Amino acid sequence: MPTAEEPAGHPDYRFTLANERTLLAWLRTGLALVAGGVAVAQFAPDLGVRWGSAAVAVALVLTGLGTALGGYLRWRGNERAIAADRPLPASHFLPSVVAAVAAVLVVVAVLVGVEVVGR
Repeated sequence: MPTAEEPAGHPDYRFTLANERTLLAWLRTGLALVAGGVAVAQFAPDLGVRWGSAAVAVALVLTGLGTALGGYLRWRGNERAIAADRPLPASHFLPSVVAAVAAVLVVVAVLVGVEVVGR
């Protein structure tokens, strides 16, 4: 039963605003990953092997793009669930982002190791 302050058929706006803040956090994370990719390309031109920094930079930029797009898709799904008064859909996206970032970190660790051993 809706309260006097809440019109019938409208979800609580706090949920929508919280969902929007979550989307903005995903976008900030994606932007930070892209900025990291640009920084690697600019400031670490020879990371272990000749192609190392380019590979890491491209991986970071693509992970950032995927994070931003995945955040948008999650936001859209949550908005639909909020509007329909259904439970929020499960997130299968977060483990993918964690795995992608972990993979990039492993590659960076290996390339830094190659750089240090090569000196």
